[in-house]
Amino acid sequence: MPSASALIDAHGRTIRYLRISVTDRCDLRCRYCMSETMQFLPRDRLMSVDEMAALAECFIARGVNKIRLSGGEPLMRGDTVALAERLGTHLGRGLDELTMTTNATRLARHAGALAAAGIRRINVSLDSRDPDTFRHITRTGDLDRVLEGIAAARSAGIAIKINMVALKGLNEHEIAPMLAWCAEQGFDLSLIETMPLGAIDEDRTDRFLPLTQVFADLSERFTLERDTFKTGGPARYWKLADSSIRLGLISPLTANFCDGCNRVRMTTEGLLYLCLGQDAHVDLRSALREGGPAAVDAAIDAGMMRKPAAHAFNIAPGAAPAVSRHMSVTGG
Repeated sequence: MPSASALIDAHGRTIRYLRISVTDRCDLRCRYCMSETMQFLPRDRLMSVDEMAALAECFIARGVNKIRLSGGEPLMRGDTVALAERLGTHLGRGLDELTMTTNATRLARHAGALAAAGIRRINVSLDSRDPDTFRHITRTGDLDRVLEGIAAARSAGIAIKINMVALKGLNEHEIAPMLAWCAEQGFDLSLIETMPLGAIDEDRTDRFLPLTQVFADLSERFTLERDTFKTGGPARYWKLADSSIRLGLISPLTANFCDGCNRVRMTTEGLLYLCLGQDAHVDLRSALREGGPAAVDAAIDAGMMRKPAAHAFNIAPGAAPAVSRHMSVTGG
């Protein structure tokens, strides 16, 4: 049974999972995520490591047992490792898992330090293993740097899951080979439907690929068995026969997962967003600066009552993005 201080929203869902976007900046410009020319927050509007850690510790005290560091690209920020080290001191003392989502372009130089901080599992965003396609999707990406980062993380003892956004006309022919490669490497794979967040330079409708179709195609080539495994995230999992890996499907549009949502997202400015696809939020940094942990607790409680029942994603032609903020602001 949850304790009296547990975080329970207005729909009866217990919140155990906090995602922290440590920066909105990214060194890639993925076409489905960002415009080619982006305006990022001035650096003086970013919270300090001490503030982010203090807010995270308020959540740990309220029963959150999993924290994911994300961005943007979290390793673009020079003190992200220091944040991981501080949060890592709570592992086994309220915090069960500390993870990260990264594009791995800077992972090679930081993998050892992240492992030492207590990170045992990371998600790597990788939408193509073809260098030309990868550069086209990311506009600036160097696939070799990503693969070097993945290799360094594996050498450091960090388990790896690949996140691949399914994009019609761009990488759909690579999905089955990606699953086969992950099986060879021992990496789990999660496939993700593109989400209408923030204005971009292209029409997302043209690239939307339903995972129902993808799964049907994969089922003709691989033996997939439903798995009850859960990580606290939105994916539904399948086991790949004759392999130790899992295939996850994150399908906010074709198979809504909101009824089991157990997570909230904090931006680098200290805004707590209650839903990826809605604008409801509360300002935790102001609460921390003005009233300390007690004020933060009150703000979190107010947020729990504002957490929506479901997102408002709509991928229909001509539809406006669900929210104006880009994915990098809240970290997916």
